[in-house]
Amino acid sequence: MMTKEEKEKLENHIKENIEKLKKDIVSYKQLTRPIAPDNAIGRLTRMEAISSKSINEATLRRAKQTLSKLERVLKMADAPDFGLCRTCEEPIPFRRLMIVPETDLCVECAETVS
Repeated sequence: MMTKEEKEKLENHIKENIEKLKKDIVSYKQLTRPIAPDNAIGRLTRMEAISSKSINEATLRRAKQTLSKLERVLKMADAPDFGLCRTCEEPIPFRRLMIVPETDLCVECAETVS
């Protein structure tokens, strides 16, 4: 079971991650703008730009998904089962929650799901 101090630390950590993700999402959106055909750039450079745009789009999707999960976790922070594994219902170690706050599985259950 998490102590009150651990819970507060985790909540603050989640809030910091949410703010960082929101800033990152703004940056990723700028990097995923359409690439206008431009006579000034060569074929290889244009292909690299398109490839880079695809990578940034995937990163943007992951950031949005993580943001959504973190916001959901933060809303559930006061629930009595907060920090418990959804499979075995054992407490998820605090250190794991600090690394992956959006997780709802302990390490053992996460390994069996993979």
